[in-house]
Order: sequence, then C-alpha cells, then structure tokens
Amino acid sequence: MKLQASTSNLQGNSKSQIPNLRSNEDVLRPWCLKFPWFCRATARSDGGSLRFEGWSFIPRGVALFLGGFSLLNLLGHFRFARFDANLWWIDLHWFAQRPANIFLLVCSFCLFAFGVHPPRSAWRRWLTVGAVAALGIVALVNTAQLYFLLARGAVATGIPIPLSLFICAALLLILIATLRNATSGRLRPALAVCFACVALFPLAQMFCFGKTDYRRPADVAVVLGARAYADGRPSQALADRVRTACRLYRDGLARKLIFSGGPGDGAVHETEAMRQMALRLGVNENDIILDKEGVNTQATVKNTEALFSQLHASRILVVSHFYHLPRIKMAYQRDGWNVYTVPAKESYLLGQLPYNMAREVAALWVYYLRPLAAGAHDDQGLPGPRLKLEPGGAQTEG
Repeated sequence: MKLQASTSNLQGNSKSQIPNLRSNEDVLRPWCLKFPWFCRATARSDGGSLRFEGWSFIPRGVALFLGGFSLLNLLGHFRFARFDANLWWIDLHWFAQRPANIFLLVCSFCLFAFGVHPPRSAWRRWLTVGAVAALGIVALVNTAQLYFLLARGAVATGIPIPLSLFICAALLLILIATLRNATSGRLRPALAVCFACVALFPLAQMFCFGKTDYRRPADVAVVLGARAYADGRPSQALADRVRTACRLYRDGLARKLIFSGGPGDGAVHETEAMRQMALRLGVNENDIILDKEGVNTQATVKNTEALFSQLHASRILVVSHFYHLPRIKMAYQRDGWNVYTVPAKESYLLGQLPYNMAREVAALWVYYLRPLAAGAHDDQGLPGPRLKLEPGGAQTEG
C-alpha cells in the first residue's frame, strides 16, 4: 500500500509539473512565432522546455561588416591608390604588402561568406575557423602592442581600451558560432546587425583612436577652427583647441602653429581669434601662421599641405576634438601625409557633443567613400607609401 501511495504521489507530482512546463511554452511560443530569427523553439521528445539557437545572426552581421569593409578596401585600392583603410581594424604592417593583402583577401571572403550563408561543408567550416583564428591572433598582437606603448609612455589615452580588443571579441564570437555550426535561417536580422556596425564603427574610432594622444616633437602643429563669436571671443571648443596647441608649443613639441578656419559670427575671423588668444598665452607672433580659407576639413588639409612644403615640415601634429580626429587622419593619409593627432583637452563636456558625434559618423563615411565616386588617382597612378596608423584603433606605431 505504501508503495502504491508513493507511486501515485510521484505520478501526481509529475503531472502537476507538466502544466507549468506547458505554461512556460505557451508564454514563450508567441514570441518565437513573432520573431523566428531571434529564437527557434524545438520541442524535445521528453516534453521538455524550449531551446534557443537564433543568436548566430549577431556574429553573422559582424562578419558581414568586417568582411565587406575589408573587401571594399582591397578592391577600392585599384581605383584610388591610398583607398585601403584596413588598418582601421587590423594591423599587418610587419608583413610585406602583397602577402598581407592576399591573406586579408582570403579572410575577407571567409567572413563575408559566413555572413551571407554559414558553411555547411566541413572544408568550408575549417577554412573559416582558420581564417578567423588567424585574424584573432593578429588582433591580440595589436592589442598587446598598444599596451606596450602605453607602458613605455610613448602614447597616452583617456580610454585604455583599443579597438583591437573589440575586434578580438567579435572574432571570438564568429569563431564560436562557426565551431558550433549555429546558424539562423534568415539573412535580414544579420543585415540589421551589419548596418548597426556601420554606425558603431566610426564611434569606436572616435573613442579608441580619437581619445589617444600621440604628441611628440614636430615641426608644426595644425589647429582646426571652430566657432568665434561676433565680439571676437573664441567659443569654448575653439579655446580648448588653441589652449592645447599652445601647451604643445610651450613644451617645445611644436616649433610653429598653423591656425586654420573660416569666417566668424562677426567681423573677427576664426583664425584671428585664435591668433589673439595664442599671443596672450605666450606664443611668439613669428611662429603663428594663419590659413583663412580653412572653411572645412578638406580645405584645411589641402591648404596646410601646401604650407608644409613651404616650411619643409615632415613631422606634423594636428589638434582638434577627439570626435573629429579620425576623419582628419584619414584625409591627410589619403594625400600621403602621416600626421599625429592630439585631442583637445576639454574644459567641460560640450553641449552639442551628441550632435557633433552623430554628424561625424556620416561625415567619416562620406570622406571614406568620396574617392570611389570621384574616381581620383594620385599623380603617378601608383600605390602611395604604406603608412602606419597609430594605436588606439587596430593600428600600432611607436
């Protein structure tokens, strides 16, 4: 009788648990039906709970972005000699350029193919694993190089997390998804993640690269303009840039200062407001050069390049706010100049910072893609010098 009672109690307990399991399924199933790309429910034979396997759209989307961006850089190089910006995310400068490009080409195809249609065959899966693992090792080396430079005091940064570390995490996610053969059936959510990366990647450049200070002895420092009020006073953004440049001058890191800007709100030009402030801060008037036609970033780059040649300057610092520096670096690099960026020391957080950063996201991609639309080539039509970008992104340089 006791045995029968215990058996009946056990059966009763198991029956009482089944409605709970089913009620959980009833709660979750509508979400799975509404968002099949997010979670795929599979009923197990024992009447158990739901199993979710849909997270692979995230590594697929990241792989689409990295693979597509890398392929665009490699192919765009045939149209414009200095178009390749793969150094933004992976640094292979210690390899010869041709082997490095072949390696990146194979890896890019593997990443892009994984994003479009994850591998089913064993050979494709292991090729993808090998390519992603190799890229991950390179990204780890890039990360270690930045921390080595920080330890030496060669660079300084407000955010000691290089972009290479985020690249490592992204590649690890792709590697795990490939090894587990986890796939999401629909491409649309992966494309959504890819487009999110298009917005997040410039922001990562602004914080990781833009916040890193590469000051060192230079022939000249270029200071980009900002608003000057009608009464001639520099705005806080402009004052921060001039103050930072004057500190470089007083520390003996810049022999001359080039102030570049456009018209102010009133009769006082931005560059004149910058000059007056620099004089008050102890800069010798003979060491100040004005570029009054620097109405935008591209104009500043073109005008100052002509001044560099006149001054026989080869070591150049550029001062602006952190969110502006990645685009400035790219614009100079496209013309063959390897400048070192110094973020302006901010007196306080600018009220328009979110707007300025959002605008820079769009502006950075416009500057990046512009050579493809223009079909421009350098003077000889040959590849330009292979420049090394600084750490803080994927890039490393002593």
